[in-house]
Amino acid sequence: VPLTLGWDHRTDMSIIPLTAAQGVTLVRGLSSVLYGPNTLGGVVEVDVARSQRRVGAVDPVAVGLSVDATGATTMSVTGGYLVDESDHQWVFRGGAGFTDRTGFPVADGTLTDPELFSEYIADGDLRLNSDVRRFDGFFTARYRADEGIWGSLSASGYDVERGVPPEAHQADPRLWRYPEQRRIIAALSGGTGMRETGFGTGDLELSVGIDRGSTLIEAYTSEEYETIDETEDSDDFVVTTRLLGEHTLGERGDLRFSATYGDISHDEVITGTAPASYRQRLWSVGMETEWRFGASGLSSFTLGGAYDHADTPESGDKPVLEPISDYGVRAGASSLVADGILVHGNVSRRSRFPSLRELYSGALGRFVPNPDLKAETLLGSEAGFTVTRGPGEVQLVGFHHRLTDGIVRRSIPNPDPTGRSLLQRVNQDEIRSTGGELLVNGTLGLVTFAGDLTVQSVKGFDPDGSEVELEYEPSVAGKIGAIVPIPAELQFGADLRYVGEQLCENPEVGGLQPLASSTVFDLTLRRLFDVRSGGVMSRVDVSAALRNVTDASVFDQCGLPQPGRLFQVQFRIW
Repeated sequence: VPLTLGWDHRTDMSIIPLTAAQGVTLVRGLSSVLYGPNTLGGVVEVDVARSQRRVGAVDPVAVGLSVDATGATTMSVTGGYLVDESDHQWVFRGGAGFTDRTGFPVADGTLTDPELFSEYIADGDLRLNSDVRRFDGFFTARYRADEGIWGSLSASGYDVERGVPPEAHQADPRLWRYPEQRRIIAALSGGTGMRETGFGTGDLELSVGIDRGSTLIEAYTSEEYETIDETEDSDDFVVTTRLLGEHTLGERGDLRFSATYGDISHDEVITGTAPASYRQRLWSVGMETEWRFGASGLSSFTLGGAYDHADTPESGDKPVLEPISDYGVRAGASSLVADGILVHGNVSRRSRFPSLRELYSGALGRFVPNPDLKAETLLGSEAGFTVTRGPGEVQLVGFHHRLTDGIVRRSIPNPDPTGRSLLQRVNQDEIRSTGGELLVNGTLGLVTFAGDLTVQSVKGFDPDGSEVELEYEPSVAGKIGAIVPIPAELQFGADLRYVGEQLCENPEVGGLQPLASSTVFDLTLRRLFDVRSGGVMSRVDVSAALRNVTDASVFDQCGLPQPGRLFQVQFRIW
């Protein structure tokens, strides 16, 4: 199920059923053309109900509990059942979770920042309107026969009530709450497995998914959150179908193809307006071939192409976006030039069509819709090398990207001089980014470490060639973490994250303002032990963490601070 196909073409991380995840794959950089429409760069795949091989065992029961210094509590219970026969296998898994948080702490530096309006920051020691209560659950079933045929069903859902912390840098921020936010995601998939075809070996897979949700937004007149000013009640329904195929081309070649279709419906009712319905259809077909060469076959070349299409047959009371089509291409190569040294690079061209939200949403009067938005197109190139030596790995990649018609936010005048300031999404003529990324991981003696560093220069350009500053494009960002064993069978971990200075659009002043650089330091203490030898509920994982040790004032976006210092304890028993 492509989760980025929806009302806003973004993925809310809270909807991903990570409790059910059997594995997470991160495709960094410029990915294959086979992932469907609107895939400009990398991809995150969460595997919840499929496997390339037989499962050895499943945990019958696992219980998790997390508490922190603010009184927030998270609980989860999961279970599994395995039917393992000589010629086939069934795996069933399910679980449920609950989270209750009254709010997260505010860093001391945030409370004393003279540029912030303190009445929109804190409610006592907690961030104003940052509470959340969430129920969620999942179920998965997977069948796999020894000859390769497989099928899977997965479903997950949640019911959330939460607040939206107001932007503290504005005199008139949004004062929203989500008293109801529900969603269910389900997928039915199946495949043939790799099998002989008379021309080699091939595989065919089909997936059908649904993503259904409803959201109620309440906008309030003051920070007491007592009097409702406006409401927005919306329902979303997304149906996706995805076909994947693969076949060998001799001993050193492969041919792969994909076809993806998404049908997105969004119905909303806003206070004082008539009901409105929106619909968008996107589809993509792609084909890719890979050839291995060299004496060892450890060098390869990949070439692929895709054709993408989108239209909006329903657009409420706003103009319909004319159908948009575009092509995508990608070429990549990698070669093991020496023992443990892999050189790799690729170039890619892909487009992303504007979402219904970007085209038509007014966000309860905060945005001016722009139905004239064009698709943004990325022409990207990357090249680098990966060195693997013993227990360590270093990767260095340089990149240059040109994004034409990139969709960005801009402050615009309010036609009502007494009204609040407004934002609108517009196309930036061109955005160029050049930089490099360094990743390291491995062990050094008893210490296990991992880190990354990105250095980049990102510039926007108007049609006349003049340079334009952009939001949220730090020139330096990175993190480093290490874990070391200490006495009493404990593991001590430390993580340091840094993000350089950025700019953010502030409609309060009608332009960009600086967002200071930030450094966050976290500490973790963990122990894994057996309470008895074997059986159900015999192993325990206990950890204690101190987040944002220095109580630094750190912002995700202007006026939206991250939590201050927070102590958290977690238990997992299985």
